[in-house]
Amino acid sequence: MENREFGKKLEQRTRAFAIRIIRLSALLPNSVEGKIIRNQMTKAGTSIGANYREAARARSRADFKNKIKICESESNEICYWLEIVKELEWADPKKVEAELIESNELLAIFTSIGKNLKL
Repeated sequence: MENREFGKKLEQRTRAFAIRIIRLSALLPNSVEGKIIRNQMTKAGTSIGANYREAARARSRADFKNKIKICESESNEICYWLEIVKELEWADPKKVEAELIESNELLAIFTSIGKNLKL
């Protein structure tokens, strides 16, 4: 797969992930704690795709790497929040586990891109 095709598929994948995270976070309890975690999950889960889209339009290799590192960080953060939701049993375990797998895969992808990018 060429870089351009890979980039387009990754952009679509991160957008689909964001939508699923929004839907999952909407199912969290309406308690104070639930609202806090919902907000954190939504911010981290949607930030991945937004920053990747920005990386694709970066002005320099350094700017690209910076955006990719943000994607990596946000991928790691959403893993954390999904682990919390899973342990609290606040949502369907199968849905949470599926998104946890996807978030870990995205983390691995962005970590690899960041490590392999030469400035």
